[in-house]
Amino acid sequence: MALTSGLKRVLKIGAAGAAAALVFAACGGGTASPTTKATATTVPSSHQKGGTVYWAEGANATPNWILPFVPGADFSVANLTQFQELMYRPLYWFGQVTTSDPTVDFALSTANAPAWSKSGKSVTITMKGWKWSNGTTVDAQDVMFWLNMMVAEKTEYGGYAPGGIPDNLKSYSASASADTVTLNLTTKYSTNWFLYNELSQITPLPTAWDITKAGAAAGSGGCSTLTPSKATVAKCTAVWTFLTDNGGKNKNPIESADLATYGSNPLWQVVDGPWKLSAFTTAGQATFVPNSSYTVQKPILAKFVEVPYTSDTAEYSALSAGGAGAPDVGYIPSEDVPANTGAVGTTGANAGLVSSSFTLVPVYGWSINYFPENFNSNGDGGNAGPIFKQLYFRQALQDLVDQTGIIHAYDRGYGVPTYGPVPVYPTNSFASKSEATNNYPYSVANAKQLLVSHGWTIKPGGESVCSVGSKCGPGIKNGAVLNFTELYANGTELIKQTVTAEVSAWSKVGINVSLKGTTFDNVFSTAVPCTTSQAACSWEFANWGGGWIYAPDYLPTGEEIFATGAVENFGNFSDTTNDANIKATNVSSSLSFLTTYENYLAKNLPVVWQPNAANALAEISDKVGGVTPINALLNLDPEYWYFKS
Repeated sequence: MALTSGLKRVLKIGAAGAAAALVFAACGGGTASPTTKATATTVPSSHQKGGTVYWAEGANATPNWILPFVPGADFSVANLTQFQELMYRPLYWFGQVTTSDPTVDFALSTANAPAWSKSGKSVTITMKGWKWSNGTTVDAQDVMFWLNMMVAEKTEYGGYAPGGIPDNLKSYSASASADTVTLNLTTKYSTNWFLYNELSQITPLPTAWDITKAGAAAGSGGCSTLTPSKATVAKCTAVWTFLTDNGGKNKNPIESADLATYGSNPLWQVVDGPWKLSAFTTAGQATFVPNSSYTVQKPILAKFVEVPYTSDTAEYSALSAGGAGAPDVGYIPSEDVPANTGAVGTTGANAGLVSSSFTLVPVYGWSINYFPENFNSNGDGGNAGPIFKQLYFRQALQDLVDQTGIIHAYDRGYGVPTYGPVPVYPTNSFASKSEATNNYPYSVANAKQLLVSHGWTIKPGGESVCSVGSKCGPGIKNGAVLNFTELYANGTELIKQTVTAEVSAWSKVGINVSLKGTTFDNVFSTAVPCTTSQAACSWEFANWGGGWIYAPDYLPTGEEIFATGAVENFGNFSDTTNDANIKATNVSSSLSFLTTYENYLAKNLPVVWQPNAANALAEISDKVGGVTPINALLNLDPEYWYFKS
């Protein structure tokens, strides 16, 4: 998510729905096989038609990238699941309408189920013949457009991981009739993994976007050709340069980088999803109206409006006050809801200010929560990166993250610990028993012993000093101090409370961390892979508060976020054993390989694991139906929403 998923990096705010158990049917030989049931209509015959629903965006987390080929710095739920996918449907849709299951739904997909060759090294995709809003067909040429762009600009795509698509394609081609695409693979992969983590990445792009200047004929850019060649790469790069800010190289915002024109640019009016933009502000308010060409589930509402807020308190103030433009579907800050003493998945009492007209719905995503250290950081006098590469130091950090305490004190009981790379909730068959156990329970004594035994002189409340460089680790100088800066996403009190608690605990062993609050988007764009030679590689800790949701990499095999060189491997973690473990999960569906992978990372700490609070404590107006349940992928499906009669 993609970023999801992944996917992607997640700010823990989303509209709605109780999360139930994640179910994957078990097949012979210990493999995991995805459920592939079709969607079912959830709208009752009795309901109002029309009306406008206002939905609250996450605090300081506004959509800022419209092109569904998303760079790593913009690979977020705010851009993907909760913005783009309302307008532009992926090749395969994941997430059910009637349950919380994050499984494939072929009825909502633009292509039929993939067909595999007997050898398992070739897969054919047949398009359904859906229509774009300009009357053209969603066909194999649109899939080729995405694939060709991926070959040319893979390092610009946030979901790219070395060895994944397109690296694992020996060749690919489309039929002359443009109704099928065939992918020939470099080796035999797990069919589940290839569907859930590779084909899941693809979003057909309309040929109307295959241009290099405004007003040009559709397809004239040459990137959507059915017969790609070496020359196609240069053509796709030219199209990419026109459609984007070209990685910040263009002096002025262009097309997808020009937020002010999102609602008026004719390019973005070509959609194949149930909604299209009628207005968009640079502050991030998005107004959607129905796309009349979409036939799977035509929207019942006349408008759907996403409303930005600078803080969760500002959003809750608007929610509780009501009135024109106030959220019909929003959220409550954790500090304002009564504590829940029940088990995970239960719901406690709602806040008195809204209980008479809203229903509280805790939302748990298919996600983990963490923040990265920058293993290549040249901060702290060049010592930061070398310090972060020492496992003992990462263990000391992790020993002082009191996940259970944070969940009770600040998450108000709506949370679950993160002990490794696979979600332990919603309940699923992927999380091992070992990972569900905390390898690093809270202990000041253990953290202190780790540092002392590796040459550090402890200064509680101050900055511990490396006194024996030979023990501290390679590249760490005598006299180096444990003094770091952590960027964190402000605007949400829960995130501030969590990072403050962690910093207080670290100070007990002289790990001095200064907090610097900034917007979610700033944290997001700062925490990108970099090299020590880059000036921008001075960042040390970056905490956007939400870790990763597995979308559009739905199987939690980790290649997008923890493999060496992955675009979303934010902290540059690199481990050959981990890379081999990931590769094994990609070629076999046996859960034993996934168990090996997750248990290794749970102990080797590629990031700092944090408690995973409910992705939202959603508040849903009692006047609005169809919002629940929402699946664990946090899909936003307002085409099924309606005002009750």
